[in-house]
Amino acid sequence: MDVIDFHMHLFSRGYFEALASQSPRSGSVADKLAQLAAATGIELPAADLAVHTSRWLAQMDAHGVEHMCAFASAPEEAEALAQATRLAQGRITPFALVNPKSPGAAERADTLLGAQGFRGVLLFPALHHYRLSDEACRPLLDVLQRHGAIAFVHCGLLVVKVRDLLGYPRSADLRYASPLEIVPAANSHPAVRYVIPHFGAGLLREALLAAAQCPNVLVDSSSSNSWIQTQAPRLELRDVFAASLRVLGPRRILFGTDSNTFPAGWRAERYREQRALLGELGVSAADQQAIFAGNARALLARA
Repeated sequence: MDVIDFHMHLFSRGYFEALASQSPRSGSVADKLAQLAAATGIELPAADLAVHTSRWLAQMDAHGVEHMCAFASAPEEAEALAQATRLAQGRITPFALVNPKSPGAAERADTLLGAQGFRGVLLFPALHHYRLSDEACRPLLDVLQRHGAIAFVHCGLLVVKVRDLLGYPRSADLRYASPLEIVPAANSHPAVRYVIPHFGAGLLREALLAAAQCPNVLVDSSSSNSWIQTQAPRLELRDVFAASLRVLGPRRILFGTDSNTFPAGWRAERYREQRALLGELGVSAADQQAIFAGNARALLARA
């Protein structure tokens, strides 16, 4: 089975340093990073980006992962991800976090998608307090349309534990988090492919409605999908896959793990779980191959 992980985070050393430097907590950057590592058990990335990238490539080799799509999880990390992409020699496709409300966001995205080889953007409407239908988003959507780009639109629950531990106040407003907000943008900018991560992260019904309405809306299967605990009546991940297959079919579901830090590395247990569930559902080998690699390969080729 070929494997393309459509959702992971690079989390370079620079990402953590930028978060720590802007944290409202007192203390030096080094002290805050040491406290973060102690609280979470994560290993801070090597300062040498080549070493950090090589470690991810070794993980890919160890688990038979052909390709990864990686996010710059803060604007400051985009250059590091661009460099890591070059070091990976074609095995990593980069995506950049963009806030459409920031001055020059569309121009920055144009540069990233053009000269720097990024394939799309990561959008957090709940974090940055906007709707894709807002007029402020149109310049960015126009750029994405022109490039035939991919837009990951995070919907539903949004808790960033690293930010919590560094003392950032929680500012995510779930009123902006509905997948239904994607529908006007998907209709007005049909060359863009909109990916809803984590099956909508608690808003599965809305994610499926958006995808049923718009053929250029897809979902990914990434993360632990712990949002399932919020559902009433209770769901299992098997039910989530079954519903998504009924509505989207096997060609609009993308496999992802949301892998991000070491020592966990590439989250092979999520791959194994999803393979097992699709087998239990009787999904054919050809359709499983589409979910685990073929859909991503086709989508990246069109972008």
